[in-house]
Amino acid sequence: MVKAMARSASDSQVPRPTTLGELKSSGWQSVPVRDEIRNNVLRKIADGQPIISGVMGYEATIIPQLEHALIAGHNIILLGERGQAKSRIIRSLIGLLDEEIPIVAGSEMNDDPYHPVSAMARQLVAELGDSTPVDWVGRDDRYGEKLATPDTSIADLIGEVDPIKIAEGRYLSDELTIHYGLVPRSNRGIFAINELPDLAERIQVGLLNILEERDVQIRGHRIRLPVDVLLVASANPDDYTNRGRIITPLKDRFGVQIRTHYPSEVATEIAIMRQEAELGAFDGIDVVVPEFMAEIVARLSQLARVSQRINQRSGVSLRVSIANYETLVASAVSRAVRLGESVAVPRPSDLSSMMPSTIGKVEIEALEHDDDEEIIQALTNTALLYTFKDLVGIERLGEVIGAFEDGLEVEVGSDIAASSYVKYLDDLPVLGDVVKSFSGPSPAELASALEFVLDGLYLSRRLNKDLLDNAVTYRSR
Repeated sequence: MVKAMARSASDSQVPRPTTLGELKSSGWQSVPVRDEIRNNVLRKIADGQPIISGVMGYEATIIPQLEHALIAGHNIILLGERGQAKSRIIRSLIGLLDEEIPIVAGSEMNDDPYHPVSAMARQLVAELGDSTPVDWVGRDDRYGEKLATPDTSIADLIGEVDPIKIAEGRYLSDELTIHYGLVPRSNRGIFAINELPDLAERIQVGLLNILEERDVQIRGHRIRLPVDVLLVASANPDDYTNRGRIITPLKDRFGVQIRTHYPSEVATEIAIMRQEAELGAFDGIDVVVPEFMAEIVARLSQLARVSQRINQRSGVSLRVSIANYETLVASAVSRAVRLGESVAVPRPSDLSSMMPSTIGKVEIEALEHDDDEEIIQALTNTALLYTFKDLVGIERLGEVIGAFEDGLEVEVGSDIAASSYVKYLDDLPVLGDVVKSFSGPSPAELASALEFVLDGLYLSRRLNKDLLDNAVTYRSR
């Protein structure tokens, strides 16, 4: 285990070493970053803690693979469609670094005071010895990230001659004229490349050199940069095979390729939606999202992921569910404000508001006579029907169907006040009993549950549904 003093920057009782000599006297020991991460992974496992936080649905699949890769000290590729938390996983790895480590003060490369790499740090340690000043950096400053694009350059990743340093009087042949890129600046830490196949092959060669050969050429400078980094990359399967490729020598530097996936359970998708949705605060309005409405949103995404009418190569991101959840809440809040209600509850009649947030995030297969909105509406209806059958079921509603056959009609709509719904429940107690069995007590919640039951009966072909402007009338078939 790293003997980097177990104290925080705020601990004033035990001051941190400020010079190389004090650091040696403290007993601090330097270890490679992979060993540091391995030790912290093993500590978390021993303590029964998850190695990363904020990621759901991967406990039995991705997390064990990730644990094994980090314990083995491997560079990692996360391969998966968009919206599968690849970037979230990568950034969560920061928490596996030590809270703080010492560096040579002023170092651009987080130079280890015991083993400096950059010319500046080597020169400083050689001149000052144990008097070399030491700074401490936190784990966030040891993480570097780059989105790979075709125009990414060697200067971005490795470095370039700095014209300002030349103007200050240094010679072009002086190694101190180099401005280091992102990879050297991530020394003793983690460097992530998103969408690695989009990186030009000649740039991949430069990255390979610094990771494997440990030497690079920058404008004629041939220097060795024995950087100590854990390399983590992400890639989309479609891009991986079509838009670009990873050169074989670089691909060989990655110890593991971990295939991510979408949530397999509706409950997991709902939990992610509720965690990630940014709903904001609404003065004077309480927002309540019934479980059945959240389930409809989650089921819509899961149905889209297996639909032949949706392009599966591009995937159906979790962002679809999150955006739809946020849109549904926005529709409910908008109605509550217009009608002067204090509780905003999404209803099935609000589901149409999700059309723009769904179509904008999925790719519809171009088939003749297919209409994008009709395809999304059909998937939404199926999601509602499945949820209805799971939660309510037709067998409980025999008397309700009989009441409609005797002439009962119910008018609902996204702009109708919740109080107007309650009288239907009072007039037909058997319907009220069913609705109240899975609904909250407020009129807004009862209104949402009533619409859900009526729409379920319509989609089960037990009722007819007439649309007129913003109102919907349910009646017997």
